[in-house]
Formats: sequence, C-alpha cells, structure tokens
Amino acid sequence: MSEEATAAKATILIYSDDRSVRDAIKVAMGRRVAADLPEISVVECATYQAAIKTLDAGGIDLVIADGEAAPLGGMGLCRQAKDEIANCPPVLLLVQRVADAWLATWSRADAVVPYPIDPVRLPTPVAELLRERLGKRATVS
Repeated sequence: MSEEATAAKATILIYSDDRSVRDAIKVAMGRRVAADLPEISVVECATYQAAIKTLDAGGIDLVIADGEAAPLGGMGLCRQAKDEIANCPPVLLLVQRVADAWLATWSRADAVVPYPIDPVRLPTPVAELLRERLGKRATVS
C-alpha cells in the first residue's frame, strides 16, 4: 500500500438515534475493516436531519444506518438519500428481523446486516462496499 493510500481515510457515517448502537458499530469495525483498506474515520449522526446535512456536504464513503432509529428509520433515510444525494455513497442497513431484509429493496440499500451487531460479521460487507466505492472514486478522480 502506498504512503498516500495509507494516509487517506475512509469516512463512514453512522446513523442511529441510540448511542449504544453507534458505539457497538464502531467497536465492531475497529480502526480498519480490512488490511487493504485505509483506516476509518467515523461521523456519527443521531438525527436524520443531521445525516442528510452531512451527506449533502459530501466526503462520505459509506453510510451505516440503523433500521430501528426513530422517528425516521434507516430505511427511510436510505431511500431519501438515494433520491436526493448526487453520487450517494453506499448504504449498509442494520435490520432487527431477517424478514425485514425485503424492505431493503424498497429503500435501495446496498447491503443488509441483521442485528445483533457482530464484530465478526459486520466488517466483511463494510469492506466490500468500501472497496467498490473507493475503487470507483479512485478511477473518477
């Protein structure tokens, strides 16, 4: 990995109204989700208004959205972001029930992971989405 790639960070927006969920996501990901990816920089948003404002500002490589957040869940946030944000970053949706995964189709989520937040299971889809996003960004730049 080049020095430039090592210095860069992947910025992940975590959306949840529950601080313990945001903390569990950060712990599960650690500082780096895969050896071939840059370190992670996390932006936390507890409200959907803050999440949309942050996405509008740009610079986000991935969104992890809590499907159980209130008053607007991660599915609603994902749908709104996909409709309104130019070059919307990929969205990984956390769902309480595996049966809710079909709703991700409506929300246009790029990946779905069921609760509980698992430090073994979560990093893999995060890494896959970041590889795709960062690879595209590198070829566009």
